[in-house]
Amino acid sequence: MVILRQGIAGWKPFHGCEKDRDQSPDSHSYLLVGRLSFVLEADLLHDLTPVAEQLLERHLAATKEWFPHEHVPYSRGRDHVPGEEWSEDDADLGGHQMDPAVRSALYVNLLTEDNLPYYFQTLDRLLGKDGVWGTWVRRWTAEEGRHSMAIYGYLMATRAIDPVALERARMVQVSGGVVPHPDSLFEGFVYLSLQELATRISHRNTGRKIGDPKGYDVMKRVVADENLHQIFYRDLAQAAFEAAPDHMMVALEKVVRGFAMPGTGIPDFDHHAAIIAKAGIYDLQIHHEQILAPVVLRQWGAADMEGLSGEGAAAQDKLMKRMRTSERVATRYAERRAAEDAELQPA
Repeated sequence: MVILRQGIAGWKPFHGCEKDRDQSPDSHSYLLVGRLSFVLEADLLHDLTPVAEQLLERHLAATKEWFPHEHVPYSRGRDHVPGEEWSEDDADLGGHQMDPAVRSALYVNLLTEDNLPYYFQTLDRLLGKDGVWGTWVRRWTAEEGRHSMAIYGYLMATRAIDPVALERARMVQVSGGVVPHPDSLFEGFVYLSLQELATRISHRNTGRKIGDPKGYDVMKRVVADENLHQIFYRDLAQAAFEAAPDHMMVALEKVVRGFAMPGTGIPDFDHHAAIIAKAGIYDLQIHHEQILAPVVLRQWGAADMEGLSGEGAAAQDKLMKRMRTSERVATRYAERRAAEDAELQPA
């Protein structure tokens, strides 16, 4: 990432706190055992501002304008009759069939997107309203808003899933406001990087299995946005690792250990998640091989990071143990799926 490395060239990790820094009660700071390093989140945001400006400029140059209504097959739609009970036979999928696991994935994916007001609230709290940070948060929110429009439009036009059940679940989901709340800016950078990639992978695999080319087109368009979002957060986190490696390593270990997708407040989430995992749309093998290993090990180089001390070094050791466990679980998933596929083959 040439643009990123140019933006952070010459940076030094935090080794102290200037006396004239704002240390008001609203300024979050962290003291790591074993290392006399005092880091204010406001300081980190200030020092990462040039990187955020470059990443935003890159993002705006890469993103493409698009309109949800142009991706929805409205010609398949018809009026919904109040009180009418939905059945799978009502769906108009252009002659294609939809697996129940794909219906579960669309249900979970859309309801996850519907909680956007709470995600904005979290980012606004972590990054603030001012400067490039506020500009990014508002831009990200505007782009994310199109995702639920496009997916919802497709589902209503095609009647791919029960609209009444979907709306009732949306009311529960949004009324509950159950979303992850990173405890610090450091954890926020890590979580956003991993979660955006996980969302992209889930949307992509849903689109691949949807069958209907129109549905695939909708998911493909959403995935393109999610990809740019995860690249922004991933590279921002990489810069944060160079600025405050110990704090970021502690945050990384904590987030990987307790990672949960933002849809846990969805009614029957565990049931749908199990169906989605069994279908190979998103499971622990995918989580390790396509999210953790590429970002944590290859992109951020967590295993090879040197110069850590105190809790940072201890967190690195814990993280590597956890990554090895995750790899073993992923291998078992792969072996189990291979065995199941073999059983389905004709003799």
